Amino acid sequence: MTAITQPASLEQKPIGPTKIHTVQGGGGLRLHVREWGRADGPPILFLHGLSQSHLCWAKQYQSALADEFRLAACDLRGHGMSEAPLEPEHYTDGELWADDVAAIIEHLRLDRAVLVGWSYGGFIICDYLRAHGQHRVAAIDFVGGAVNMGGRAFGTLIGPGFLDHFADAIADDLPTNIRAMRALVKAWPAKPFPPDDLETLLCSSMTVPARIRANLAAREIDGDDVLRTLEVPLLVTHGRADTVVLPAMAEHVLAVCPTAEPSWYEGVGHTPHLEEPERFNRELAALTRRVSA
Repeated sequence: MTAITQPASLEQKPIGPTKIHTVQGGGGLRLHVREWGRADGPPILFLHGLSQSHLCWAKQYQSALADEFRLAACDLRGHGMSEAPLEPEHYTDGELWADDVAAIIEHLRLDRAVLVGWSYGGFIICDYLRAHGQHRVAAIDFVGGAVNMGGRAFGTLIGPGFLDHFADAIADDLPTNIRAMRALVKAWPAKPFPPDDLETLLCSSMTVPARIRANLAAREIDGDDVLRTLEVPLLVTHGRADTVVLPAMAEHVLAVCPTAEPSWYEGVGHTPHLEEPERFNRELAALTRRVSA
């Protein structure tokens, strides 16, 4: 573990010391994990979406959340600064994803953590709960979170903001990949990102090989079994204008999960944590305080 002072990213705000960890995840794969904030604060673990990195949470770890809470974010397997083997078996087994989260929680001793999963991060949280239970989790926040993927979900729960571009995003051709990832990232917000934010998100997207994107999408996923038996609070944070993971996905989660409560963002797309960070951070803080009291 190394303590550094990291330069700010998305909004170029100064932040406090950053602790960097290398964690052995499922199957021994090396995961890159960073943490900020109060060492004795209630823990929050952030899990990003497909073809992104921990940098997508900059408006959280550069905010007042770090004054009160212990914030941790990883680069998922195959992403960012984590190990990225190309073979599909490293990505199609839900138990490996579950073991990644379990290893981070154990290594950092994040007891009673709030798990925050954006987009594909919803799948991973379901993987973790299915394999390891919910006894070390205080609450969950799905941020444009996905819980079902496959033929029945495409077009009904997962929308054109993803489907229209994904074939090009997994093509074996760099110019095609770049065109696709530019379109995908631009499809996330209801209103365009600031140029610096857009560039950072696009750069993170392009660190992930097309074959790994394809491997992530090859899974058939149904998280309903986990949601039906969930006992901890689940905040369903979703933009009404989301064209990637459609609002119908959030409605499905709310219908299936007995502990789910909605937080709808009008005029917001797939990234509530970036499009309305002040409201998002306020609601995440309230959730964390409620379950940590």
